[in-house]
Amino acid sequence: MRYRDIDTQFGALTFGEEDGAIVRLTWGTSGRADSSDVLDAAADQLAAYAAGTREVFDLPLRVAGSQVQRDVCAAMSAIPFGHTCTYGDIAKQLGIPAQVVGQACGGNPIPIIIPCHRVMGAKGLTGFSGAGGVETKVALLRHEGAGGFLI
Repeated sequence: MRYRDIDTQFGALTFGEEDGAIVRLTWGTSGRADSSDVLDAAADQLAAYAAGTREVFDLPLRVAGSQVQRDVCAAMSAIPFGHTCTYGDIAKQLGIPAQVVGQACGGNPIPIIIPCHRVMGAKGLTGFSGAGGVETKVALLRHEGAGGFLI
């Protein structure tokens, strides 16, 4: 596994790349600055997102886990920049319980790139598994100009 750290206004983040695909994004630093075409592209694209000049990521991703985990991550990836939906919306789309969607969102291995921060509860803003919790979720949504969430 190769790792690359990047600092953003959302915190220090580390990409993990394996076999030509991004497999994780975590808060914190690895202390490594490995190089690969995929890590270089990931760092460039995340920096552009943080600078407000990129809305869509174009990276090879590989989500480990169950088929449900992969399906929920695919549904989250389809939420456009600056928009939100609910756990219930994704649950209805996939034909699974909203609680299962919530668990899969919490287990998202590549946050920000797979935008779990765009998923809300039925009554508005909910938790966030990234560093800083809900405050980081709010910062990401504000960065994208997403409206319609309750603070």
